[in-house]
Amino acid sequence: MSKFILPLAASLLIATPALAESFTVVEHAATDATASVGKAKDNAGDILTFANPVFDAANKKQVGTDNGFCIRTVVGKAYGCHWTLSLKDGQIATDGPFHDSGDTTMAVTGGTGKYVGAKGEMVLHARNAKGSEYDFRYSLK
Repeated sequence: MSKFILPLAASLLIATPALAESFTVVEHAATDATASVGKAKDNAGDILTFANPVFDAANKKQVGTDNGFCIRTVVGKAYGCHWTLSLKDGQIATDGPFHDSGDTTMAVTGGTGKYVGAKGEMVLHARNAKGSEYDFRYSLK
C-alpha cells in the first residue's frame, strides 16, 4: 500500500503549477449600478453590481473585463464584495471588503486557465475622487 502513496504524492506536487506573479490593471467603473433596499440613499443590504472594462497598467489598452457584486455591510464605510477578473489567459476570483475611503486589500481565492490555483491578494486603489477608475494591484502566489 505505501508503495502507491509516494508516487501519488509526487504526482500531485508536479501537477500543481508554481505561480508567482505581480501585475496591475485599471478598471473603468462604467456600469456600476446600485439597487437600494431602503428609503435612504445608503442602506445596509444595498447591492452594487458591475461588469466593467479593464485596461493595462498604463491605462491605454483594454486587456479584459471584470464582473461582480458588492453588498453594503456598513453604511457609509464598507461593502462585502466578490468579483472575477477575466483576462486572455484565464480568470482570477477576488473576495473581501471594499472600503469607501482609502485602499482596500482583498483575497485572491482562485482562478482558471493560467491562474488555476491562484492565491494571494489584490490591493484596490481609487485613481480619482469620482470613483470612476481603480488600480487593481495583484500579488499572486
